[in-house]
Amino acid sequence: MGSGGERELPEAGSASASGNRYAIRVEGHLGNHRSEWLGGMTITLEGDGITRLNGPVVDQAALHGLLTKLGDLRLTIISVERLGDVEIQAPSPEELPENTA
Repeated sequence: MGSGGERELPEAGSASASGNRYAIRVEGHLGNHRSEWLGGMTITLEGDGITRLNGPVVDQAALHGLLTKLGDLRLTIISVERLGDVEIQAPSPEELPENTA
């Protein structure tokens, strides 16, 4: 960590970055086929029609994107809980989408 509580950014070309693991609970049951669309979050169906999403999120922008997707599905968000830091593996060049410009 840098001075003043600033977060250090990973070096260019770094294979991993620091992120956080989150648990998000929503009303309604989601199918496991939504996992990839939701950034690879683990989907667990709880009682009373509740779904728990659990997994790593690279940064706040990715978290907001995930919450927006849940809103697009018209799901009511019950809770968002940060569970702690986690190392997130950066995608290899083979996994990145090709530029179609």
